Amino acid sequence: MRIFTTGFLALIPLFFAMAGVAQAEQAKTGVAATTKTGKETAADFAEIRSRVEKELGEKVDSITASAIPGIYEVLVPPKLFYMSADGRYLFTGDLIDLHEKVNLSSDKRSTARMSAVDKLGESEMIVFSPKEVKHTITVFTDIDCGYCRKLHSEMASYNKLGIKVRYMAYPRAGIGSESYDKAVSVWCADDKAKAMTAAKSGGKVAKKTCDNPVAKEFALGQELGVNGTPALLLENGQIYPGYAPADKLIAVLDQIKSQTAAVQ
Repeated sequence: MRIFTTGFLALIPLFFAMAGVAQAEQAKTGVAATTKTGKETAADFAEIRSRVEKELGEKVDSITASAIPGIYEVLVPPKLFYMSADGRYLFTGDLIDLHEKVNLSSDKRSTARMSAVDKLGESEMIVFSPKEVKHTITVFTDIDCGYCRKLHSEMASYNKLGIKVRYMAYPRAGIGSESYDKAVSVWCADDKAKAMTAAKSGGKVAKKTCDNPVAKEFALGQELGVNGTPALLLENGQIYPGYAPADKLIAVLDQIKSQTAAVQ
């Protein structure tokens, strides 16, 4: 993904912060902070993984070498971190190739988003699928959101074009709100799809509670950076904010598919 100069300028504080860490270490110990050579063994990575998981309290999916010697990518879906080879320093941000003018973190972060959603599983979602699926989107939705309702009212158009829509709950007012309770009732209904359609059209849905994924999906949406609904997670892991009519959305999805095929 190409970047603008402003994207680089935004990273300057991060570079200074990293430099400050090294200077502080040198002042404290009398020697410059060092990292390993980039030839770490499986045992080294196992030790680093153990340390990171202990400190973060989360499971690490993978640790791989980045484009910078001595700096490693740590994937904790949906988050992407960078880490020194000794496992001591951890930071977030975008890794930019200034020569190629490419954001090296963008695709990795998108992969992390998709991994997090896939781990949750389609069984936790409410799915509206055509017979022949050409594209799949995951939509973070709020029961009372106007544009969420507009999107749902056009479900037949999306399905007709081969777009499979998978709903995840994102009650914007938060846990315990009226929208949250409505989402719980929909996800706990015997016929979830029917209940979703009724709720989206302003109809009443029988109030129910059960073991449900609404809070978990809301938390995941926040981790992904969702701050409004509907938020569409596309097949490449990018988030498309807001409503899009079926003809516009299919054009976007077809373009992504063509671009993906071109680089494979």
